[in-house]
Amino acid sequence: MQTLRRTPLYERHAALGARLVPFAGWEMPVQYAGIGEEHRAVRTSAGVFDVSHMGELRMVGEGAREYLQARLSNDLDRIESGQAQYTLLTNDRGGIVDDLIAYRRERDDYLLVVNAGNVDVDDGALPEAENVSNGWALLAVQGPEALERLEVEIEPFTFREGVDVLGVRCFVAGTGYTGERGCELGCVPEDAPRLWDAILERGIAPCGLGARDTLRLEVCYPLHGNDISPERTPIEAGLGWACALAKDFPGVERLRRQKDEGPEEKLVAFVMEDAGIPRAGMAIAEGGEVTSGTLSPTLGIGIALGYVAARLADPGTEITIDLRGRLRRARIVPKPFYKREER
Repeated sequence: MQTLRRTPLYERHAALGARLVPFAGWEMPVQYAGIGEEHRAVRTSAGVFDVSHMGELRMVGEGAREYLQARLSNDLDRIESGQAQYTLLTNDRGGIVDDLIAYRRERDDYLLVVNAGNVDVDDGALPEAENVSNGWALLAVQGPEALERLEVEIEPFTFREGVDVLGVRCFVAGTGYTGERGCELGCVPEDAPRLWDAILERGIAPCGLGARDTLRLEVCYPLHGNDISPERTPIEAGLGWACALAKDFPGVERLRRQKDEGPEEKLVAFVMEDAGIPRAGMAIAEGGEVTSGTLSPTLGIGIALGYVAARLADPGTEITIDLRGRLRRARIVPKPFYKREER
């Protein structure tokens, strides 16, 4: 039996009465006060997530840019020092091995933040990179009031290092997974409890993986292992914008063909017209499968992502979901389900 790993904040989660569950080899909090309450805190004020289970790889030294440019889908030359970029690691068939954020420190110095369940896979695909995950704790503070409560200023997809945040030296990045403004704070593991306590003292709600999932689904951010996988390409998943098809990287030839000819299937967003909550793995009667689904705390209806034949992918198309033997009507809609209001 596999022993679950714990983040530096495990004792804090247990003391708060969090419900702890296995996730990607870690024992992680799925909720504290409740998914709906935590979700609404992030949409209306601010919430904090322990994402220390995420992995960090560092690529530094002469040739680092060229090495990553040949292996990642996006164009690293589009970002400068102090900027971040969403990108993909693909296989020779164009399938998505992982989606990640690349942070450019200097021309030949990059930090990659990767999905927890893919750290070893990514490390194997990028053998020249150094796995520095054990030296990091990572907290995501998200919501319209997040930056104000932290007294932090950071622009989206930029980052700064060596910043004092509530008395703790941090890596501050304007990135997140909720669709709200906010930041991610990296620090050494031994400082994480002190940073967590200081964040909660600012009236920021502790949030678990449950709310993280409903928040990201409302803005149609894909979840690796559900919506994207090594068997699915960026073109099928609607992530062609993260692929610089003019350069070479693994699987690019297939992606170029798919872009020109169109994929056979596409990842779509849909809402339930009939009562019911769609869940991952449910069949779409017209062909296809639900990859992520939930009851949207913001919209109050069932929402989901799923793959359908390209001919059915236009918004407004009606499809039928098999909810455990009950056929229920749904309608494909434009992405995302939710858009943040500017304040």
